[in-house]
Amino acid sequence: MRTTCMSWRRAGLAAVTLLLLTGLAGSIASALAASPSASAPPANGKVTLRVGWLGEPDNLNPFIGGATGLESYTVWDNNYDPLVGLNPTDLKPSKDVGLADDWASTPDGKRWTFTIRPNVKWQDGQPLTARDVAFTIDLIVDNQDPSWISYLQTVKKATAVDDTHVEILCKQPAPGMLVNLAAVPILPEHIWSKMSYQAAARSFVNKPPIIGSGPFQCTQWKKSNFLVMEANKSYWRGAPHIDQIVFEDYTNADTMGQNMKAGAIDACGGLLQAQMQTLPHTPGITARAVRANEYDELGFNCYTGGPSLGNPVLRDWKFRQALQWAIDKNKLCQIAYGGMAKPADTVITADYSRNPDWHWTPPADQAYTFNLAKAGQMLTAAGYPLKNGVRLDKTGKPITLRLFARNEYAPSIPCGKFITGWFRQLGLNVVLSAMDDGALTAAQYNTVKGKFTPNYDMFIWGWYLDIDPGIELAYLCTDQINGWSDSAWSYPPYDSLYKQQAVEMDQPTRLQDIYRLQQMIYEQSPYIPLAYADDTEAWNTSRWTGWIATPAPNGNVVFPEYGYGSYFTVKPVTGAKTSQAGRTGVLVAIIAGAVVVLAVAVFVVVRKRRPPEATEV
Repeated sequence: MRTTCMSWRRAGLAAVTLLLLTGLAGSIASALAASPSASAPPANGKVTLRVGWLGEPDNLNPFIGGATGLESYTVWDNNYDPLVGLNPTDLKPSKDVGLADDWASTPDGKRWTFTIRPNVKWQDGQPLTARDVAFTIDLIVDNQDPSWISYLQTVKKATAVDDTHVEILCKQPAPGMLVNLAAVPILPEHIWSKMSYQAAARSFVNKPPIIGSGPFQCTQWKKSNFLVMEANKSYWRGAPHIDQIVFEDYTNADTMGQNMKAGAIDACGGLLQAQMQTLPHTPGITARAVRANEYDELGFNCYTGGPSLGNPVLRDWKFRQALQWAIDKNKLCQIAYGGMAKPADTVITADYSRNPDWHWTPPADQAYTFNLAKAGQMLTAAGYPLKNGVRLDKTGKPITLRLFARNEYAPSIPCGKFITGWFRQLGLNVVLSAMDDGALTAAQYNTVKGKFTPNYDMFIWGWYLDIDPGIELAYLCTDQINGWSDSAWSYPPYDSLYKQQAVEMDQPTRLQDIYRLQQMIYEQSPYIPLAYADDTEAWNTSRWTGWIATPAPNGNVVFPEYGYGSYFTVKPVTGAKTSQAGRTGVLVAIIAGAVVVLAVAVFVVVRKRRPPEATEV
C-alpha cells in the first residue's frame, strides 16, 4: 500500500509583512472562497464530528480505488465490515469486532470455518449472511482482483454452508489468514452480483448512499469539498455516539491547522512541523507525531525479463549494493524529514510489531553506513571504474542515471537533491526530475506496443505495511512484475523462500524465513530503505472524549491504518458545544494564519496506490 506525501512550506517575516501591508484583504477573500469549510454542510442539530484531511477519496468503489488513498480506505473501513475484526488495542484478531464471532481451522491450515454473527443487517435493511461473505471472497479470487488478491493469495474457494457459516478452502496452509481477512471489506451480494466483475472493477461508481454493514454510511460526497458519513443507528455493535462525520478537504495545511486551532474542525492529520511545535500547547487540543507502519525507499529499475528503458547498470545487484554506502540516512531524517523520521534499514518497520517482531536488524558487521569512499571502491571492484572523475559502465561509457522525485511528497525532493549530490561524488551523472505521482506511475508501468517496458532508472516513494509482513514481501516477488512490483526485481531464491514462508504454520520457523527474506532484499538492494516517517495528527479533547489510539498507546488516533478506530467510540463532552463549520470560523483561522511567521515545515499525507493500467511511452 503506497504512501505519499509530505510538503515543505517556507515563509519569511518579510513575506508575511508584505502580505499584511499590500494584499491581506485580497488574500483572505481568495482563501475564503477556496476554503472547504466555507461550503461544508451545517450540523442541523446533529452531533457532528468535523475532520480535516489533505486530499479526498480517489474513488468510492473498492475495486477501482483499491489501495490508492488514505481517504478512500477511511470511508471503506467505516462503511464496510471485514469478516475478521482486529482489536484496536493490539491489532490481534478479535471475535468481538468483525462479522465472524467464531472460527476454526483444520490442523493443516487449509480449511477454515467462520461463524457469522446473527442478526447483522446491511444498511438498506437486508440481512447479511454467509452468502455475502462467500460472494465477496470468490469475486476477488476468481478474478484475481489486483486490489485485494494479495490478502487472499492462498484461497481456492469460499462456500456458504448455511446462512451463518462460511467455509474457506485454501490451496496451501495460510498462516496469515486471520489478519489478511481483516483487510478485505465484505460487500452485499444483492448489489454487486447485479453486474459483471468487469463492470465492478472498471465503471461502477458506487455513489452515495453506499450500502455496507459498518458503523457509518457514506451519504454525500461533493468532490474537492467534503464527504459525509451518517451513523448506522442499527449497527450490530450498537449505534455510534455521534450522528455524523463530515470530512473536509484541504489543499493547504496552513489553513487546516489554523481551522483546527480556531475550532472550525475537531480533528485532522498531516500537520505542519511548525504547528506540531505549537498545537500541543493549545488548550483543549492534543497533537502528536505518530510512528507509522511504513517506510520510504530509493527504488531501482531492476527489470531483466524483457525490454527496459532503464540503465542496464541497475540490473547488477553489486552496483545497487554499492550505492547503499552512499546515502546518509541520518541527514535525510534530520533535514528532509525535519526530524520526524528515523533511518530505515529494511522493508519491515522497526520498533512497530510485537510478539513477534517481524523486523530483521542487520548485524553490525553487515550494516551499511555512510561511506562514500567505500561506495566508490565497491563500484570499481564490481567493474565500474572511475576515470577522470567520471564513472564508466562495463563498456567504457559514462553512466547517466535519472532520479525521479515526487511533487506530492515534499521530503522526496530534498532527499533527491542530497542523493544526487552524493552519487555525483562517485562520478555518476545523475539527472534529478520532480514529477507528480501519475507521471511516475506511468513510467514504472510503461508499455511499448503493448509490451511492458519500464521507463525509469531510480525513484523515491514508500509503502504503508499491512499487519502480516507477507503482504509487503509479496510485492517483490517475480510474479508481481507489472503488478504490485515497482522495481521489477526478480530473484528465484527469494521467490522460493517466499512461497515456503507463506505456508509455514509454525511461527518461529516462519519468523526466521521472514528475516531471511529481508536479508535477501538487503543484499540484492532492489530498494534502499531511507526512512521510517511519522504521521502527524491533532484532535480536540475539550469538546470530545473517547479518542483511542490504534494500536495502543501510540498508534494513529484520527486516521488509523486498520479499522475504524476512534469514530465509533468518540462522543461529545457533556455540556460542550461541538464545532460548526462556516465562513466565520474560516475567516478567523485565515486571519490568524496570515500573521504567523512560518519556519521550515513538513506535513504528512498518507496515500496508498494500486498498479495502473499500462500506458504507452
